[in-house]
Amino acid sequence: MQESWVDFAERLGADLHLELAGTGGRRAALMRALREAIESGRLAPGTRLPPYRSLAADLSVARNTVADAYAELVAEGRLTARQGSGTRVAERVAPLPSRTRTPAPAPPRRPVHDLVQGRPDPSAFPRSAWLASARRALAAAPHDAFGPGDPQGRPELRQALAGYLARVRGVRTSPERIVVCSGTAHALRLLSAVLGGPWAVEAYGLPFHRGLLADAGVRTVPLDVDGEGADTSGLGGERAALLTPAHQFPTGGPLLPERRTAAVAWAGATDGVVVEDDYDGEFRYDRRPVGAVQGLAPEHVVYTGSVSKSLSPGLRIGWMALPARLVPAVVAAKGEREPYAGAVEQLTLADFLACGAYDRHVRRMRQRHRRRRDLLVSLLAERAPQVRVSGIAAGLHAVLDLPEGGERSVVKAAAWQGLAVEGLSDYRHPRWRGPVREGLVVGYATPPEHLYAGALDLLCRALPPAE
Repeated sequence: MQESWVDFAERLGADLHLELAGTGGRRAALMRALREAIESGRLAPGTRLPPYRSLAADLSVARNTVADAYAELVAEGRLTARQGSGTRVAERVAPLPSRTRTPAPAPPRRPVHDLVQGRPDPSAFPRSAWLASARRALAAAPHDAFGPGDPQGRPELRQALAGYLARVRGVRTSPERIVVCSGTAHALRLLSAVLGGPWAVEAYGLPFHRGLLADAGVRTVPLDVDGEGADTSGLGGERAALLTPAHQFPTGGPLLPERRTAAVAWAGATDGVVVEDDYDGEFRYDRRPVGAVQGLAPEHVVYTGSVSKSLSPGLRIGWMALPARLVPAVVAAKGEREPYAGAVEQLTLADFLACGAYDRHVRRMRQRHRRRRDLLVSLLAERAPQVRVSGIAAGLHAVLDLPEGGERSVVKAAAWQGLAVEGLSDYRHPRWRGPVREGLVVGYATPPEHLYAGALDLLCRALPPAE
């Protein structure tokens, strides 16, 4: 049976709508139609074009006409042709401006490199070790693990966390005083419902955390921040104080021992609560780990942590080590049918902690992050010696101090080069009226290994030249 024209076209390739019009013959008309489709953006970069035979059949033109048109557009840079990949629209082909309008300013390039803090490289997730723990956890899981669940969290995970946090962070707690949640943001939502407000917060901190407290009707009062952490002498009549004592976020300094003591004394004297966000306490490089404030006063400090920086934010697992008096209220606020932190993931993490895989992974990542940090520091010393780098004794980010008025221009220059990076002022409390700093918050854990050097090169290009 003879093959129909429709069957022939379907077998050969995808449809492409082109109107061949104008003078100069079929080849010139095809060239104009293809250029217009590419330059207008109708054919996006990377779009695969039909093979010669398919398009020639659709348009009722000779195969050589299509082949010649493709070849000329490849020579112009509008198309690319690779063996096994076909003919495609070239990347970053910009649309031509309208002839009847004033051209609009071209937008910054879409970020190709990412130095935004708080995003560990997802390719570093320990898949094999996690899978081994998941298999063991599922094999050993009791039947009740697949029921509605305890809003406080699986007892296996709370037991493993109590031992791990005591050993590694100096936290004084028990499984009965740990509540599993989906991360620090979830913990803050629960605590804001239980404690009420106002809260003292650091003058530089995560806007997202301030925002969720505001959404809960909690007013926040900024505390001054310097190289020794938050100035806790400014604590007064607040209900709670949200602090990052091990590694102030984002400026980087550890909380001075005297200020730790002052925070704990304030909580004891006012029946207040210190909420300790230990977001990256495992990652210290140049000094011994700074222990948790919670160890000084377990009945006045809520210790929060998660696996978002150490493993993956996608796991949605965090925890609170609570004063005994707050456990019932927090569990009640969490609810019987809360939709977070599934039982299988909790059981897997419990095994991951108990078998030592978590410790091994953290040590590997600590070495990797330190190498990345050292490369950042050495490259800046070579290419931008005028820029001071701070906050590098721990964590997954560094702060690059910039002169007054320089931050916005550097962030914009980086964006034009396809580099995503944030300014320090993005983290400043909107009601802070004290001393201010300008700079960049550079997350060095984020890019994949093969893109890291390129990201640092773009960063150095965006920085102001030495005077």
